[in-house]
Amino acid sequence: MHVSLTVTLEEFVKAKVESGLYNNASEVVREALRLMREHDEVRRLKLERLRETLAKGAADIAAGRSVTIDGDDELSAFFARL
Repeated sequence: MHVSLTVTLEEFVKAKVESGLYNNASEVVREALRLMREHDEVRRLKLERLRETLAKGAADIAAGRSVTIDGDDELSAFFARL
């Protein structure tokens, strides 16, 4: 596999290797890809949780388990009761 980097990214990788934390550029790239994979998984889980919460909210509204709030005063009163 061949990877092309911008000058800025190439300098970043070199700096990481020079810091002594990594032995070579491949280790830096592997770590970056591992972190990207973790980030993608966290994002997927957050979206899944959001979709579940939205579905529950929609079901609550459909079942009449909701409150209509008109204006700032009603909103303040609602939060004051919580």
